[in-house]
Amino acid sequence: MRLNRLPLLPLALAVLALQTGVAQAHTSTGAGGFASGFAHPILGWDHVVAMVAVGLWGAVLGRPALWLLPLVFPLVMALGAAAGILGLPLPAVETGIALSGVVLGLMVALAWPAPLWVAALITGAFAIFHGHAHGTELPGTAGPLAYGLGFVLGTGLLHMAGIGFGLLWTSPRGRLAVRAAGLAIAAAGGAFLTGLA
Repeated sequence: MRLNRLPLLPLALAVLALQTGVAQAHTSTGAGGFASGFAHPILGWDHVVAMVAVGLWGAVLGRPALWLLPLVFPLVMALGAAAGILGLPLPAVETGIALSGVVLGLMVALAWPAPLWVAALITGAFAIFHGHAHGTELPGTAGPLAYGLGFVLGTGLLHMAGIGFGLLWTSPRGRLAVRAAGLAIAAAGGAFLTGLA
């Protein structure tokens, strides 16, 4: 019985974190360090939808994608953040972030059985944009290491929420719910892309 409740813990944590209110992910608050980094992905809906979708898609694909995709994303995201901190340019960052919601949401909604290397490549490509946004918005008072640890942990919790919800995939009704979540994520990404959100 305990094992069945475990996947709900990450989802509950993400829901509680989101109850703090909506904020724009790409505005610098000036707050320093770990807390600012942790809040950045969790309070930005454009980040939330993509990062939850990574966990959902991993759950739909099953092992080893279940753990590989949520591992690839923060690792590549950290590289993108380093590029942003160093001031290396990356074109169309906001477009890439919005597209990540559309594409990853559709991957979940369609339950596309991508080969593992293709799923990892898609996930990693979008992680660069998310990381670059995090890096360029490093508050002046924040240490890059603490800030980086914060946004990696925040991202990990969002991935876990996606995995937790994605584990419903084992039942017919659960599959419908997961596909619907993917469709909602794709629609949110489309709203970000078109400026409606």
